[in-house]
Amino acid sequence: MDHLDKLAETQLYSLRTLKSPVIGRTVAKVLMVIFGIFLMFLFLPWQQNIRGKGRLTALNPSNRPQMVESAIAGRITNWNIIEGDYVNKGDTLLTISEIKDKFFDPNLVARIREQLDAKNKAAAAKDNKITALNNQVSALESAVVAKMAQARNKLQQSRLKLEADSLAFIAEKVNFDNAKSVFDRNKNRFDAGNITLTKFQEIENKFQMSGAKVLKVENEWLQRKADLANSRLELASIEAEYMDKISKAQSNLNETIASRNETQAQISKMENELTNVLVRQSQYQIIAPQSGYVVKAISAGLGETIKEGEAVVTILPQSNDMAFEMYIEAMDMPLISKGRKVRVEFDGWPALQFSGWPNASVGTFGGVVAVIDRVESKNGMFRIIVKPDPNDETWPDLLRIGSAAKGWVMLNDVSIWYEIWRNMNGFPPTMYEDIETEAKDEKK
Repeated sequence: MDHLDKLAETQLYSLRTLKSPVIGRTVAKVLMVIFGIFLMFLFLPWQQNIRGKGRLTALNPSNRPQMVESAIAGRITNWNIIEGDYVNKGDTLLTISEIKDKFFDPNLVARIREQLDAKNKAAAAKDNKITALNNQVSALESAVVAKMAQARNKLQQSRLKLEADSLAFIAEKVNFDNAKSVFDRNKNRFDAGNITLTKFQEIENKFQMSGAKVLKVENEWLQRKADLANSRLELASIEAEYMDKISKAQSNLNETIASRNETQAQISKMENELTNVLVRQSQYQIIAPQSGYVVKAISAGLGETIKEGEAVVTILPQSNDMAFEMYIEAMDMPLISKGRKVRVEFDGWPALQFSGWPNASVGTFGGVVAVIDRVESKNGMFRIIVKPDPNDETWPDLLRIGSAAKGWVMLNDVSIWYEIWRNMNGFPPTMYEDIETEAKDEKK
């Protein structure tokens, strides 16, 4: 027991003689304070965001830099501007000369017009010929109607005369039969001596005259039959003759119409050629399609040859339509919607950016998501276009299209500890608020 008391007294004495260093206590207190501050820091709010890079552009495609191209091939003969000049719409940028031998003739337009005038006169002459042939066809058609009517009348007259001569022939035959009967009876009486010779000769003379009349009337009847046949042949001949003449006239008319149409086609072709030459000559001066600044002359030297559709100069339209073309990863696309707020940091513009605390950032400017592409743009990245936020500070006037910039699409507010945990596990930012916002928009 005494031994234990001595041991405890000895140990307590050693402990009493040992003292903690002052610096150690200070370090411990500092560490505890830092740890406490860190714990409080973990519960501070942090605004999630999606980062991306890109370049400045114009929201309206017509306000973006454009290449002025030459519509025709030519050789540069004169520059009317220098790089950096401001040009108005319609100003001449440069003048080119012809390089195609087809258009070398300085009097080409006058010669084409002379040829066109000659073709127009030829077309007018053919029009007159067409009119004359139409009149000829009409005259032939009228003539054939009259001739056919005349031939039909003649045919009808021949038919009537044939009928009359036929009746006369029949009548004369009856008379001849009667005269023959009288002659036969009186011949017997004369042979019997009942009549005188003079009376018999008188009856015989009448009989012979009746036979002669029969022959005459028969000849006339046969002649009328021949006249009727001739009238029919004449009718057919007139119809065939005039149909042949009409067919020839119509054939000439059709040939003339075809030639006139061919001449008209040549006139149209020459008018088209003349218009093309005039339009081509108007293309010798390359003009500014809209007002803006000449950024760069692509084809520079005098005498340099350019091709059709080749760009010769770049013009930047004067406009305040500035926007930020930003590229983001595909996994972040579902979290972005039109109207989302964006913070933009421009290269060359002093800025201090705290992505999670946009209100504490300095030198950044506000933007709003205006366009979201539906297909990837390059390297699996998707493009969004950010326009200036009208409720935020105005973007600087010294910005230029094509300048690089960085952007942060602002999402939901979370605690810092959650954001650290999310990044350590590779989870995407929360999108519950997006879903609720979209559902409200659909209800509206």
